[in-house]
Amino acid sequence: MLDKPENKLDPSLLARFAAIVGDKYAITDPAAQAPYLVELRGLFQGHSPVVLRPSSVEEVSKILQLANDTATPIVPQGGNTGLVGGQIPLHNEIVLSLNRLDRIREVDATSNTLTCEAGVTLQRAREAAAAADRLYPQLLPSEGTCTIGGNLSTNAGGTAAIAHGIARSHALGIEVVLADGRVLNALNKLKKDNTGYDLKNLFIGAEGTLGIITAAVLRLVPRPLSVETAFAGVPSSEAALELLNIATDRTAGGVTSFEIMTRAGIELVLQYGSGCRDPLAAPHPWYVLMELSSQQREGLREVMEDVLAQGLEKGLMLDAAIADSIEQGKAFWRIRELFSEVQRHAGGSIKEDISVPVAAVPAFIREANAAVTALIPGCRPVPFGHLGDGNIHYNVSQPIGADKAEFLARWGDVNEVVFAVVKKYGGSISAEHGVGVIKRDILPSVKDPVALDLMRSLKRLLDPKGILNPGKVL
Repeated sequence: MLDKPENKLDPSLLARFAAIVGDKYAITDPAAQAPYLVELRGLFQGHSPVVLRPSSVEEVSKILQLANDTATPIVPQGGNTGLVGGQIPLHNEIVLSLNRLDRIREVDATSNTLTCEAGVTLQRAREAAAAADRLYPQLLPSEGTCTIGGNLSTNAGGTAAIAHGIARSHALGIEVVLADGRVLNALNKLKKDNTGYDLKNLFIGAEGTLGIITAAVLRLVPRPLSVETAFAGVPSSEAALELLNIATDRTAGGVTSFEIMTRAGIELVLQYGSGCRDPLAAPHPWYVLMELSSQQREGLREVMEDVLAQGLEKGLMLDAAIADSIEQGKAFWRIRELFSEVQRHAGGSIKEDISVPVAAVPAFIREANAAVTALIPGCRPVPFGHLGDGNIHYNVSQPIGADKAEFLARWGDVNEVVFAVVKKYGGSISAEHGVGVIKRDILPSVKDPVALDLMRSLKRLLDPKGILNPGKVL
């Protein structure tokens, strides 16, 4: 937790902030504030004198100018789907909610760009792209709630990163309000702009500590004309990796998702996930959810069948089902999307979001499993996630019958042994969730000291009074 004293806001100053957005959009009632103050998993409970909901970049600018003049700390927030506490006001800061900045300013199908404000949800951005016969390729289970500004601020990943990259890959330009209220207008649609430093990438992934993203120009791609989805049982994570290699070689870039899951996690989904059923006739140690996409209308089904046949022939696959309808494909995906949520029914769950080189994923899982079960006998590792880009959500459920609070108190111990394996394989302790509060104090032990010093220097330069999301990341 942070060690700063709580911030007190003078009533007259609160009134000045409220006047910028209007009393209707300056929330002080505790019940109305509640949705803005609790992190998705319930790990953090915040408190704030006021939640401000501006409707324009001009209002955001005025809020930050006043905050900077009065040294009033601000916590920016999008859809409040973050998982590391970065969006929660832990010391009575003002919450600056961006979900009223929700206009889609332009869809340019010829330039393959979409310009929208920070409060637009990922789902709305994808729908707007689809209406122009284009695809916005980022995809997250929280698409109906998470926002473009939040995705960029955390540099979110998702299930399609193997083919299309993470949030940073999709942003051609951004609009940012700086700590002193100035507006950086870098909203260009250009793929080539060699006029100096690429400033937008300072703010993407900075979790609102350097400036507040208010709009972005997003890169679109052609919509695929055919999609095939398969759910396969495999004997090991090593076999899953070999199957990925076959699919990659066979499709030359057509693998758009490649997720792995353990049987233990599947059983939790079947037990607690409403409307879910086992896609295969018999249980298997590991599972793969694979999606292929193509710009050809015909032939992709045969490609998927060929990939699976090669896997079966080489002993890499035990059984598989190919979705015969959109509904069946969604049912496959629902199993994967519920994987993290259902683990709460099994008691305490310590959750890690790590990445290692793709080739090292099986070795990482094997060694991390051995390390955590030696540390806490009886605990149940439930690794799953994006094998295609090396990002594994390494979750550990408590031993059956154990005390939940005592187990969760070992979070730091689990971090230590898991991150040691991550370091061995040249990985990262945060793949797509960010640093926030949870990993802030760990960062100095894993980050290059020169890089960390540069990060601190940028923070002092862009936010000299320390008002932007204080105590997060650094």
